[in-house]
Amino acid sequence: MQPTTMDSILSLKHLRKHFESQKAVDDISLEIERGQIFGLLGPNGAGKTTLIRMITGIFYPDQGDIFFEGKKFDPLVDVAKIGYMPEERGLYKKMKVGEQALYLAQLKGLSRQAAKQKIENWFGRFGMESWWDKKVEDLSKGMGQKLQFVTTVLHDPSLIILDEPFSGLDPVNSNLIKDEIFRLAQEGSTIIFSTHRMEQVEEICNHIALVNKGQKILDGTVQAVKQQYKQHQYSVSGEGLNKLSMNQAPFTVVSQKDNTLIIQIAAQHNSSTVLRFLLEQNVEISAFHELLPSLNDIFIQLVGNTPTARTFEKI
Repeated sequence: MQPTTMDSILSLKHLRKHFESQKAVDDISLEIERGQIFGLLGPNGAGKTTLIRMITGIFYPDQGDIFFEGKKFDPLVDVAKIGYMPEERGLYKKMKVGEQALYLAQLKGLSRQAAKQKIENWFGRFGMESWWDKKVEDLSKGMGQKLQFVTTVLHDPSLIILDEPFSGLDPVNSNLIKDEIFRLAQEGSTIIFSTHRMEQVEEICNHIALVNKGQKILDGTVQAVKQQYKQHQYSVSGEGLNKLSMNQAPFTVVSQKDNTLIIQIAAQHNSSTVLRFLLEQNVEISAFHELLPSLNDIFIQLVGNTPTARTFEKI
């Protein structure tokens, strides 16, 4: 079996991973293209962490194939090209910050001299120059988060996996990390971004996949997903809306505030029909636009009834 897309940096084919009687990942296939910021979403226990651990070589799949950069994934070779920032942070608390960064960079194959140069550059970008001799245990959660991000990307990985990268960060440092994520993607890195914060996904990701109960239930660009789940609702503002005659109106009113209506267009009609109806009733329209659902709305619609701690189905 070969990867199907020439632009894919990572291709997952029918991956399965079972733990005794538990189906953690149950036939998931994904194509992740170079330079994408790919959102991997799902409720707790959906299978995201197991999937990530197979991508990083921590777990081997029971079935299926992983292709990385056009070839069958070889953990002994390819892990060095991956940067993984897990949700459960893995810093050594008793080590000094500079020593920690040097140690982790050298584990990824950098010479001490090259590692030191890159660390100094990243510390400068993040305002961390004075941290070198601090102990990791003395850092706040947000400071530790910045250090963890730096150690994840120091070796210039072609694939970066970030699990809840903004946890514990204030808005200023969240924006700092966000800017670096965009910059890394623009420079050619591919980023898998896993989070429960849907507003961050909307802002950062250009493609998403939603998994639940070990299976993929949604896969597409953010815009395409929103179009797929739209409810044909529109916002219309203008003078004269409060005098509308709703007789034979091609819509129903969902809500009204001042001179703005939220309307639901009937299935047999479209926006042109609505505009014509409003103009015929002498409404002076100042704004008219379609309302697309947020990713959070879609997430709740699809997996809102999934228990946080779910019981895996028996094989």
